[in-house]
Amino acid sequence: MSEAVRDGEIAGQRSRRSWLFTPATRPDRFDRAARSGADVLIIDLEDAVPPADKASAREAALSALAAAPAAPILRALRINAPVTPEGLEDLLALMRRPQSGGPDFVIVPKVDSAEMIRWVDTLLGGAGRPLPLVALIESARGIAAVEDIARASPRLAALFFGAADLSADLGCATAWKPLLSARSRLINAAALAGIEAVDSPFFDLTDSAGMQREAAAALALGFGAKAAIHPGQISTINAVLTPTEAEIAQARRIVAESAKGVSVVDGRMIDEAMARKARRILSRATCAAQPQEDRLP
Repeated sequence: MSEAVRDGEIAGQRSRRSWLFTPATRPDRFDRAARSGADVLIIDLEDAVPPADKASAREAALSALAAAPAAPILRALRINAPVTPEGLEDLLALMRRPQSGGPDFVIVPKVDSAEMIRWVDTLLGGAGRPLPLVALIESARGIAAVEDIARASPRLAALFFGAADLSADLGCATAWKPLLSARSRLINAAALAGIEAVDSPFFDLTDSAGMQREAAAALALGFGAKAAIHPGQISTINAVLTPTEAEIAQARRIVAESAKGVSVVDGRMIDEAMARKARRILSRATCAAQPQEDRLP
């Protein structure tokens, strides 16, 4: 996983644009979420579940994951922090389940060291459940260790930026500008490790324009995906993170001209660096154009 991102492919898989959180306490919403157009459904056992409901939510989540989804979609399970009793119960429940069925990703929250990812990976792997992991980085300690975390395991598929908890840790606003440096450091760590970077959700459900601006800012900064907390946000995320016809056409011209050496397209000098960016755009466009069932592993 140490090889840098090349031409839009990350760790051998296409990037996933939209990740939709759904509380594990609401299994009645799973089918709707699967049909929302999101690329990844996150069944959440952590923040969305009150302490008294953890056990029943865990059973509901694992039962749902054992069955086929209502629509072709990748499914992730956000467990509780593995340093808590509930997180240990989540891991034990995953380890005891049959290998058939289960999540496509396990999202590990409150990751503040590479050791935490290695420990979770060792537990699941030792039980015959070597599942792809996603590290949720949401603390000052996590940001400080993010480069080591990104290289902690060959099964680490992505770094996930947690804006809400990080802003509480830093004492700053949960807004783009105060968290820009932390986002940038996470993206750099993900690129060095050749894994995906997923941006935090936009939390104001009444501000569609703000949602669109933040998704565009995340893409411009280097994120390949963004999370959502409501199905209504998915279409915006997918639209922003899917290249336009004009971008695709320009990328094709750049790739074609770059084969001739240094050239000019639309008044701009083209070299291999520009060609690499263009190939990434074309790879993202190819992924978005595929039928969703063909994008599943």
